[in-house]
Amino acid sequence: MNKLSHTDDEGKARMVDVGGKPVQHRTATAWGWISLEPGTLHLIRENQMKKGDVLTVAEISGVQAAKQTAQLIPLCHPLQLSRVSISARLLEEEGKQGVEVHGTVTCSGQTGVEMEALTGVSVALLTVYDMCKAVDKNMVISQVTLLEKTKE
Repeated sequence: MNKLSHTDDEGKARMVDVGGKPVQHRTATAWGWISLEPGTLHLIRENQMKKGDVLTVAEISGVQAAKQTAQLIPLCHPLQLSRVSISARLLEEEGKQGVEVHGTVTCSGQTGVEMEALTGVSVALLTVYDMCKAVDKNMVISQVTLLEKTKE
């Protein structure tokens, strides 16, 4: 069995040493969504939520969260991110009504940015939840997923 890279010889959690890895251009994209009631979608679409523009605030919070990932998740490396793109849009399809969030993060570094993309998407969805909780008691955040990660 291969040795786990996130544990020391005594089985204790540790941050992986990436010092010997080459600097590469890395990108990760994540996605998630939150289901909402039709009335909540209407309020968001018409920008009538009491807390403000839900989609814009969610996007900004997702960017801020991606930049703070190493402070939130103990074994993540602090990274110099070159781009964080979080987009939130209304999703109104048969069987799926809510907000979907896509997040893409890039950097040139020695470790990947998938945790930053997932964190950005997750916090953007939590922001939608926070901004809509007064009017929608049936929201569900789900399917936060890493769609792709690359390194060149």
